[in-house]
Amino acid sequence: MYIACPRCDWRPAPSHVWRCSCGHTWHTFDTHGVCPACGRAWTVTQCSPIIGCGAWSDHEEWYHDDEGLTVEAVLANPQRIQVDSPVSG
Repeated sequence: MYIACPRCDWRPAPSHVWRCSCGHTWHTFDTHGVCPACGRAWTVTQCSPIIGCGAWSDHEEWYHDDEGLTVEAVLANPQRIQVDSPVSG
C-alpha cells in the first residue's frame, strides 16, 4: 500500500504534518486521520497547497494498493480498491 493524493498523486513524507482545528499538528496518516490530541476524526484530508494540488479528498481515497496500479487506474476502476467506512466525528 502507498499513500498519495487521489487527485495529483503527491505522496507525503513522514515529516509532513497537518493541523487539527484544536491546534495540534501531526502526520495524519499515522493515525488514519484521527487527531491524537482531541480525538477528532478527519474524514477529509487536504493535499499540500505548496507542493501538491491543495484539494480536499475523502481520507480513505489516499490509501492505494501498490500492485502496479497508478492513481489514474484506480480512479478509472475504483472497485479494485476495498475501502472501509471512514470514522466520523
